Amino acid sequence: MRPEIVLFGDSITEQSFRSGGWGAALADTYSRKADVKVRGYGGYNTRWALFLMQHLFPLDSKKPPAAATIFFGANDAAILGRTSERQHVPVEEYKENLRKIVLHMKECSPAILIVLITPPPVDEDGRNEYARSLYGEDAREEPERMNEVTGVYAKKCIELAEEMGLRSINLWSKLQETEGLAEEISE
Repeated sequence: MRPEIVLFGDSITEQSFRSGGWGAALADTYSRKADVKVRGYGGYNTRWALFLMQHLFPLDSKKPPAAATIFFGANDAAILGRTSERQHVPVEEYKENLRKIVLHMKECSPAILIVLITPPPVDEDGRNEYARSLYGEDAREEPERMNEVTGVYAKKCIELAEEMGLRSINLWSKLQETEGLAEEISE
């Protein structure tokens, strides 16, 4: 039996097997070495992800994953009082929810390799332009997500990875290093 790599996250994970996606690239890289499984849930935040843990990663599993990515935060960082506020999770709760997810996975498999991935940067102009193209010029007075706010969540994700001795990918910072890359990805 081949080992399993589980990609656990929100819609960014859910869509990772689309043409040219990061999940598809992992599956290609580990072809014949490991099975890559996608457990991505569009619109989910860390609070809602906790409800899935026992179902997706049962403690009595005979074959727990060998590795997992945990990629949440884009929805958690939605701003209160705006159109996506139901997805908002306060930043300290976000960090604790990530901790609970990690601890549950480690309980399933103490040897599991876990990689935390920060939420990506927000292309505020692109998101507003897209909303206007769908709903007209008055589509969105105020953005429901902001890059600065998402950066706070990214920092908490990295902070937790350091505290728990986990590997991490600081996608929020990395994507901003290449001019125009964040905009390309969010399209």
